[in-house]
Amino acid sequence: MSAQISVIKCNSYEPAVVEQAVRSTINLLGGITCFVKPGSRVLVKPNLLMSKGPEYAITTHPQVVRSVIRILKEINCQVIIGDGPSAWDQYIENVDKVYEVTGIKQVAYDEGVQLVNFFKRRMHDKFPLTSWLDECDYLINLPKFKTHEITLITGAIKNLFGLVSGTYKVELHKNYSQNTEFAKILVDIYQESKPALTIIDGVLAMEGDGPGTSGKPRQLNLLLGGSDCVALDTIMAKIMGIKHQEVLSTKEAAQRGLGEGQFSRIKIKGEDIDKLNVRPFILPQASKINNLPDVLKILLKLLIKYYPYSLRLKCTHCGHCVNICPKKCIMLKKKGIAFNYKQCIACFCCQEACPAVAIGVKKSLLAKLIGL
Repeated sequence: MSAQISVIKCNSYEPAVVEQAVRSTINLLGGITCFVKPGSRVLVKPNLLMSKGPEYAITTHPQVVRSVIRILKEINCQVIIGDGPSAWDQYIENVDKVYEVTGIKQVAYDEGVQLVNFFKRRMHDKFPLTSWLDECDYLINLPKFKTHEITLITGAIKNLFGLVSGTYKVELHKNYSQNTEFAKILVDIYQESKPALTIIDGVLAMEGDGPGTSGKPRQLNLLLGGSDCVALDTIMAKIMGIKHQEVLSTKEAAQRGLGEGQFSRIKIKGEDIDKLNVRPFILPQASKINNLPDVLKILLKLLIKYYPYSLRLKCTHCGHCVNICPKKCIMLKKKGIAFNYKQCIACFCCQEACPAVAIGVKKSLLAKLIGL
């Protein structure tokens, strides 16, 4: 076996229950000192996409973050927490709001650890990453178990996109708008940052049109842990009922030799995932084209399309979608928002950023006719 991960049941977010489950997740892999040297400086990066509470299943639950911090403090580590939320949160007061609403600010205060923003950065070839990576000895990655409209899953590798500073996330979506190219960028970020340990919060997971407010929370009651993000995403896809080859970032990272993408070569400690009887996850609408044979994808890619559209009765005129759009093709109108579809690249950043579930998915006629 070339990779080991742990899968542990965790039936609630009660503090004692979560802490015991997180400890078990790590101990099954040999304990925290197998990943982090005592007395070191550690950056803990949860998934804090937007200012929504844990009940929405959009962000890593604060009790998971708290449990990891306590384990690190037991070996005298200096812990720093941070994330780069979606691109409109480029001002300190907005990031503070994200930290407050998600519960992370309270955790940092209670545990006496430093909470930082990712404004300072250092350029890494095609993208800037937070300079806190250079100031810490280790990175611990705490993703949320979610679906994603473009990348299919938000897991171990995708969560590292939050290390990209500020509005440069928008530039990456614009410059690498094709799914295969964007997957390569995600793997580039993984290759640069390489977390020492990843724990995926799947107690309350998300299915449907994730990763934001359009997704649907789903009780899964699982934590996944390991150092190999490729193996973790492979097992995450397996649990969701997805072939790991369909997750382009997993496929790309495995091809580069950055982790184990073959299910048969991954040793799972803890739960037997074949006996979990998990109903297959409802996948994002725009991802359905991924299940077509490659030949059909090439022939039909100009006819089978998915676009965002405004649900005007839900729109609050907050302007997040306008600010985040890589192509600047969204306009704020009196009755809601309007799209310039000639410019739209269907990256669904607008849907991801919308706090009001006010952006849906529009299908082309052919997609409707063939049931995609």
